[in-house]
Amino acid sequence: MAGSPTVRRRRLARKLRELREAAGLTSDAATQKAGFSRGKLTRMERDEWVLPNPRDIEKLLDVYKVTDPAERGAYITLAEQSRLKGWWVGYADVLGKGAYVGMEMETSSIRTIETLLIPGLLQTESYARAVIRGHGITDEDTIARSVEARMIRKQILARPDAPKLWAVIDEAALRKITPDLADQLQYLLDVQRPTLRVQVLPNRLGPHAVMPGGFTIMDFPEDPSCVYLETSGLNTLFLEEEGDIRQHELLYDYAQASALSVDDSTAFITEVLESVT
Repeated sequence: MAGSPTVRRRRLARKLRELREAAGLTSDAATQKAGFSRGKLTRMERDEWVLPNPRDIEKLLDVYKVTDPAERGAYITLAEQSRLKGWWVGYADVLGKGAYVGMEMETSSIRTIETLLIPGLLQTESYARAVIRGHGITDEDTIARSVEARMIRKQILARPDAPKLWAVIDEAALRKITPDLADQLQYLLDVQRPTLRVQVLPNRLGPHAVMPGGFTIMDFPEDPSCVYLETSGLNTLFLEEEGDIRQHELLYDYAQASALSVDDSTAFITEVLESVT
């Protein structure tokens, strides 16, 4: 699997913080010893950097008394990998910094809940185009590039090491699909397999745990999980504290337990499809 520089930066930031804490140094003390400007180390540890400088990493390794050549080499390699550019950089005009896409690239499993839209990884071209237009975007080039980027994202599901994807979708999202977008409903039926499942939260259940809005929980082979919340425009919010992750996992479990079973959800989507065709 090709490594994601976004995930590598996040990992490097976490490991540097762990090294400092293991060395028993405060952020201010480590900053002074490394000769960094005020706040620089904090930004590094918070993953608020863009291109980690291997020379800065070497200074910190000296401060933290990391002397083993192999261990030092692993950190420098991680810093160099963090400086690479992912494909999403070429779509910065429609993806912004592409932080979510970069994280998504290296997930081992994705648990997502959507209340009004079909999850991005499960969208067809026609549906994606309609959603983008629905956001008020009228420039045809921008629409085309946005759709293209979304379709490239979906390629992770075709990889031999594709992440497991389990989506819980509110009925409201399905009911917004018009006859000209019926291929989206058919796609939800066709794409499913043991590692990719869809469950529906039907309206008849009434209020449910995730009515305020959807979210995505991402798990990684070598890194801690995180929760992604989409905000307005191209802004994104990642939650990485254990308490936040547990809270959203609990919400996800509640929603999944309330949703129709996979088989019943398939039958429900089929009914909705038949009603619009």
